[in-house]
Amino acid sequence: MLLLGLASVTFRERSAPDVVRLAVEAGSEVVEWAADRHVRPGDRAAATAVRDACAAAGLRVGTYGSYHKAGADDPAAFADVVATAAELGAPRVRVWGGTRASAQVSPAQRAGTVDALRRCADAVAARGMALLVEHHVESLTDGLDTALALRDEVGHPALLTHWQPRELPVTDDCLAEVRALRPATVHAFSWGADGFTERLPLADRADLWSPVLAELAAQATAAGTPVEVLLEFVPGDTAASLLRDAAALRDLRAGRDLAGVR
Repeated sequence: MLLLGLASVTFRERSAPDVVRLAVEAGSEVVEWAADRHVRPGDRAAATAVRDACAAAGLRVGTYGSYHKAGADDPAAFADVVATAAELGAPRVRVWGGTRASAQVSPAQRAGTVDALRRCADAVAARGMALLVEHHVESLTDGLDTALALRDEVGHPALLTHWQPRELPVTDDCLAEVRALRPATVHAFSWGADGFTERLPLADRADLWSPVLAELAAQATAAGTPVEVLLEFVPGDTAASLLRDAAALRDLRAGRDLAGVR
């Protein structure tokens, strides 16, 4: 089963209640909450309010999207991240695998990040949660081989994978990554060659998202565990773009042909 939803960071300038309202309007099933704005680490009151608002609206709480950078940030700061995620009712916490590209780190720096990720995984597992490492450039998950190597090196049962496409993604390359990584969560957006600055309607890349969603659905069925697919970076950061892309995402999940849809 695929759960479709929204990453709250998409509307970081809006309030948490506004994000809940937009998520409901868009037909979302789950919301991932950003730690840099809507539910900051240590703000238990905000976590409780968001948890209750989601429950009242019939929304699942997804990942707590922290910006903790394992191996670079103060390890002691992660305690507030974990406690806030637990209060939020999040099933998992997302972190970064360092702050530098894999080719730029020394063996000692890499080992330090791996050890830090193990400690993060231990901390979330003790509260019944899982750990995600963001699939991102300028980190130790900046490619398929590097992401797989990091997962093997950390070697923790609580560690799950995240995936999102790069700039101007090639469908076959994306499918290869999704098949190998078997992600628990995915950020869905369509970018042109300029990446973040060139945002496209999701339907513009139906050639990418249709097979990717089919693969994710097959993985979810085989594992008996839902995969969360979350809209992020909608064009113009507008509610209208969210509603359009959410409708396209539902059509893609249903296997509908979006050729010519904009």
